Amino acid sequence: MRVSDIGMTTERITIDGSQGEGGGQILRTALALSLATGRPIRIENIRAGREKPGLLRQHLTAVHAAVAVSGGQAAGAELGSRAVDFQPGDVRGGEYHFAVGTAGSATLVLQAVLPALLTATKPSMLTLEGGTHNPMAPPFDFLARTLLPLLHRMGANVDARLEHHGFYPAGGGRFTLAIEPCGRLMPLVLVDRGDVTTHARGLVALLPDRIAKKELGLVRHRLGLERTQAVAESIESSAGPGNVLMIELRSSAVTEVVTAFGIKGVHAEEVARQAAEEASEYLAAGVPVGRYLADQLLVPLALAGGGVFRTLSPSQHTMTNVDVIRQFLDVPIRITKDESGAYRVQVGTVQP
Repeated sequence: MRVSDIGMTTERITIDGSQGEGGGQILRTALALSLATGRPIRIENIRAGREKPGLLRQHLTAVHAAVAVSGGQAAGAELGSRAVDFQPGDVRGGEYHFAVGTAGSATLVLQAVLPALLTATKPSMLTLEGGTHNPMAPPFDFLARTLLPLLHRMGANVDARLEHHGFYPAGGGRFTLAIEPCGRLMPLVLVDRGDVTTHARGLVALLPDRIAKKELGLVRHRLGLERTQAVAESIESSAGPGNVLMIELRSSAVTEVVTAFGIKGVHAEEVARQAAEEASEYLAAGVPVGRYLADQLLVPLALAGGGVFRTLSPSQHTMTNVDVIRQFLDVPIRITKDESGAYRVQVGTVQP
């Protein structure tokens, strides 16, 4: 089933990949909406805003995934390519296996195909391999604890299971998703947050656990957490070393996941500072939706035809996503600042 009642045609859309933040999100959003609407696309200047423009392995995998789930066709789908023409077919549920082949993010690949598979005519089972915990990408935990529960409230039923962690630069991660299609996503309202409980997790793979314990001690001090609210975990099933610090901010509205990564040359103090500052900003704002979750909600809400949420100041990613969505769907998206300093994102005409 495709979106057919919110102002779409089958005319090809040409998208400038250098617009806004000029990164891979433009490609993924365009692929997702092409699949959902049936509209063919040409994407030019792919990742023009990045140091190494063109398709990297994870972006190429996203194109191949879009082709696979729809029986579509793609021209220019090669490493380094700066232009791709994509003609979607009819989205089909089924069993699919997508492997990035490097430490590139497998969770980012999922963004290109999940919205359309939610409205396919039969269930899907996806296996994705690559990075599961990468800098500059949502970790698996964000997917499982933050995004999928909200999609469930919109009518989707997706069960995600992590089989192996995959840290940068080794990769080697693996997770599966069982997707039950819902026909049509329902609008979502997220304007109030309520009380928040905070928990921190420090993961290390093939590294001394003292690294995670030091990060957690610093976060506990900055956020005023008890020992029971901070847990260190050692990951044994990993292809390479890795370290990630995650702070879960749980409320009745949503569980937000704030993430900072330990990489070579970055001290534990800096990792803890990054995570604690981002968590503190979210807590002080009093909003239910964090800055990165705002990016992820726009496409589902636009396909649902409506929704509203309050969030932090929009990132360039968010604004670029809005621009791409407007090229596909005749759904109004308004972003306004309220008297508290928070931002209200209104998609369609749904009111709280």
